[in-house]
Amino acid sequence: MGTAIVATAGAALPFPVPGLRPLCAAVWALSLALLVTLLTARALHWRHHRDRARAHLLDPATAPFYGCLAMALLAVGGGALAVGRDWIGVRAAVLLDAVLFTAGTAVALTAAVAVPYLMAVRHRVAAAEATPVWLLPLVAPMVSAALGPSLVPYLPAGQARQTLLFGCVALFGLSLCATLLMLPLVFGRLLTGGPLPTVLVPTLFLVLGPLGQSTTAAGKFAEVAPGVVPGPDGRGFAVFAVLYGVPVTGFALLWAALATAHVVRARRRGMGFAMTWWAFTFPVGTCVTGAAALARHTGLAAFDVLAGVLYAVLVGAWLVVGAHTVRGLVSGELLAGPRPAPSAPRPATVRTTSGAVR
Repeated sequence: MGTAIVATAGAALPFPVPGLRPLCAAVWALSLALLVTLLTARALHWRHHRDRARAHLLDPATAPFYGCLAMALLAVGGGALAVGRDWIGVRAAVLLDAVLFTAGTAVALTAAVAVPYLMAVRHRVAAAEATPVWLLPLVAPMVSAALGPSLVPYLPAGQARQTLLFGCVALFGLSLCATLLMLPLVFGRLLTGGPLPTVLVPTLFLVLGPLGQSTTAAGKFAEVAPGVVPGPDGRGFAVFAVLYGVPVTGFALLWAALATAHVVRARRRGMGFAMTWWAFTFPVGTCVTGAAALARHTGLAAFDVLAGVLYAVLVGAWLVVGAHTVRGLVSGELLAGPRPAPSAPRPATVRTTSGAVR
């Protein structure tokens, strides 16, 4: 999903960039290839190492990442309709997006229920352990809400279009309310428990995901609603997109500054590369699409500039993180299993007249 967002965010920019669209289509094709590869690897892992796969689901540190599976399906599907259609045609793009949207939404809803349930009854986590990773399964339905409206025009007019649109609005509310319940735990832990462990500091950028994606979703609703919802209700979505998106974007910029300060501090203290660095990509990309939506609905050049600056940050982060990931895969460092803890030295044996005493 960190690769697919580079393509979709580039296609969403509110101003033309010569030669950008073909590059975005190529990046989307790369994301599709990565998705197929990783889905195959995950399926083989479940088939041949089912015990380890179940252990991951029951591990409070890894279970929230099942939300990433849903977002990957949705992001690649949305990219098919945004730029992939240039290569595979509109009909194939709509079909691919419909399949991935359906599968991704099903996984997103499952993760949004199952992971918090497991956290309550099996994981037994404490508030002091809260991290932005906990948001992952809750953000996934918001990705569905933002990408689903693109499929609305391809459905039969009437009930089918209205059902999908209002279904996406329901997903918007589901994810937003859940995020509003979880985010205070993350913010409170950050203020009272001190900085996150170094390897987790990049995950602070995950908070931008629900903020940017919800702004994007509100903008998408406004673009689709006039042809689906009759009367003033359809036009009301445009008002909501601005009244909701502008203040949320303001908070996103505040959080981005806070997260950046923590990353700079951690980097100065020796933070090295980890796969958590991918948090610098998708969440920032959602802010690009959110700013682009506000640019279209307000006509303000300031949001054009904001979208362009954030997209430059996104591309730079993707290039850096991608290069580190490829280097780690080639060297085998990322594929290596965890090193076993050193065994404790055996206690010395002292010989006495009464025998051996340990």
